Formats: sequence, structure tokens, C-alpha cells
Amino acid sequence: MTQTSESVTWLTQEAYDQLKAELEYLSGPARTEIATKIAAAREEGDLRENGGYHAAKEEQGKQELRVRQLTQLLENAKVGEAPTTSGVVAPGMVVTIAFDGDEDDTMTFLLASREYASSAVETYSPQSPLGTGVMGKKVGEDAQYEMPNGNKASVKILEATPYQG
Repeated sequence: MTQTSESVTWLTQEAYDQLKAELEYLSGPARTEIATKIAAAREEGDLRENGGYHAAKEEQGKQELRVRQLTQLLENAKVGEAPTTSGVVAPGMVVTIAFDGDEDDTMTFLLASREYASSAVETYSPQSPLGTGVMGKKVGEDAQYEMPNGNKASVKILEATPYQG
């Protein structure tokens, strides 16, 4: 199967290792823990009115969803180094854009997988409309992307610097 650039997630070795460790924990010890909780709650009797049982089953569902997400992400991951040079928009860069060339109407964001999302800076996926529009552009260049309503928006790349996490 050939991977398209849209399905690939670029990760640093450190991020890959963290996600792999989380997957191993959720697939092993965490599954055992939740199975034990469910079994203990089941022993309490009537499952229809057993809040502990239902909470444990809900937790199990969330955990299994995360296992599937991590498995898919890691299957499609390419491990590489974060960009070290400024000036060209790529995954791992903090990008500042001006909407419609208006340098007073700007936005700064990290172009990265949502696994990198932090409260310090808003994160946009390279596969998002904005991400695909600015990808590969150099500082000073204009880019266009399609908004959810189908209209086109224009932005100017003001800055692109490596994310310092």
C-alpha cells in the first residue's frame, strides 16, 4: 500500500517513543487494570444500577479508542528530525500569517500533528485546509486555502521558525 502525504504523520524520535510507550501501557497493564475493575464491579450484583460497572466500561471504551488512534498514528508515522532552519513552512514550525495581507490581522500557530498540541500555541494539522495551503511556502509568500464554507482565503507568511516545545 502506498502512503499519501496526507496519511503520514511526521514525528521526532522522542515523540514516537513517547506515543509507543503510551500504546504499550494501554495495550498491556492498563487493559489488565480495567478488566479487574469491571470484574470487581460485576461481582457487586445488578449491573443495571451499578455505577462502578458502567464507569469502568466507559473508561474501557475510551481506552480502546485511544489504542486504535495510537496504532493508526504509529503505523503511518515517519520518524525524522524537527526542522532546524527558519523561513520555510513545514511540520514542526511555528508559523505567523497575516490574513488578506493585513499585517494587523495575524495568527500564530504550530503546524503539527494534534499529538503535539499544547496550551502554549494553537496547533493546526498539516492536513488541515490552512496547513495544506501554507505548507512549503517561504516567508513573504502568499498562500490560499479553502475555508469550510467553500470560500477561498488568502494569507501571507510572515514568519516560520522551528518549534522549541
